[in-house]
Amino acid sequence: MPIYAYKCAACGEQQDVMQKMADAELTVCPACGAAAFSKQLTAAGFQLKGNGYYATDFKGNSAKAAEPAAPACGTSACPACP
Repeated sequence: MPIYAYKCAACGEQQDVMQKMADAELTVCPACGAAAFSKQLTAAGFQLKGNGYYATDFKGNSAKAAEPAAPACGTSACPACP
């Protein structure tokens, strides 16, 4: 069941309410009784679970090892060098 954030425009009361999606939106503030209680827009929280998602994905320690630098010219490392 989703949790919705509500706020009263009259008194500033904020409350998180667990409701079914089919339930009607609340309009009466439980603190002051005013008909100014409205649903707020908030960011959704989620967690990826299942095959293919790992706890270490998207963390800062996933840097790849640096590739070795190409040798300088004149070291006989390439066919063009004498």
